Parts: sequence; structure tokens; C-alpha cells
Amino acid sequence: MAEYVIQKKRDLNTLSNRTKPSDLLKSPILFFAFGMGSGLAPKAPGTAGTLVALLIWFFLADLSLEIYMVIVAIAAIFGIYLCGRAAKDLGIHDHPGIVWDEFVGFWIAMIGLPVTWSSIIAGFFLFRIFDILKPWPIGWIDKNFHGGLGIMLDDVVAGLATAIVISAVKAFV
Repeated sequence: MAEYVIQKKRDLNTLSNRTKPSDLLKSPILFFAFGMGSGLAPKAPGTAGTLVALLIWFFLADLSLEIYMVIVAIAAIFGIYLCGRAAKDLGIHDHPGIVWDEFVGFWIAMIGLPVTWSSIIAGFFLFRIFDILKPWPIGWIDKNFHGGLGIMLDDVVAGLATAIVISAVKAFV
């Protein structure tokens, strides 16, 4: 695990051109992969991306469950291409500014939940915990899958894990 973290830090240090807001305006791929700019946050870009995903979720939550799930599925499939292409264009796998995967993972975490403070707080914090700590199998996926699929899949599983925990808690409360 420590070797993996060191390699990721090395990869970031070898990135010669830091991504700037003007880069996002020139490339629709980077604009969406960087969560419409939220991935440019200097600290915790994944959390910033999740906050923007939360804002979008308020609109998605009003849709029927079927339409919501179709939109999330399309966003996930599109995300494989989008994140893979952004990583290739930037020359670094899973650049921390690529947050489309956080969007999709969070939307998965929130499937079927009502728009309430308890849903928002539980979904947001549990998703961030799963995404940051990467317990098994999330960490294993993060290390063993590459390209756009690898970037997306660990967040999809973090979203599923969040949804399972929230459902289990709801069943017992």
C-alpha cells in the first residue's frame, strides 16, 4: 500500500504542466472530467467534486427512480471514456482533479434516498470515507484496474458500499 501511495505522489510530481482553469475552457473533456472546475480545488478536489455532485443530485432526486438510474448508468459509461481520455491527455493516471468518478459514485450512493438532511449527511460522509480510505475491495480495484475503467470503478464500488450501509442502517432504525 505504501509503495502505491509513493508511486501516485511521484506521478503527480512528474506532471509538468499543472492544470489551469483556462485548460478546462479549451477542452470539453477536461471541463467535465474536472467536474466543471471543482477538481481544480487546491485542497481535497475529490471532496469539492462530491459537493458539486450533491448540488446536481438535488435535481436528479426529483426524477423517477427509473430515469435516475438510466442517467447514472449513462454517466458511468460515459465516465469510463471521459476519465480515461482526460488521464491520457494529462499524461497521468487518475489525476486528483479528475472528479467525474466522484460525481457518479456519489449519485450511486444516493439512489432512492429522500432529500433530507440525514440522507445528505450520511451519503456525503460515508461516500467520502469509502472513497478516501478505500477498504477492500475498493482499494484492490483502485490498484488493479487501469484506464478509464479503473478511475471509475473504485468510486462506483464506494457508492455501492455507501448505499448498502445506508440501507442496512435504515432497515434497523
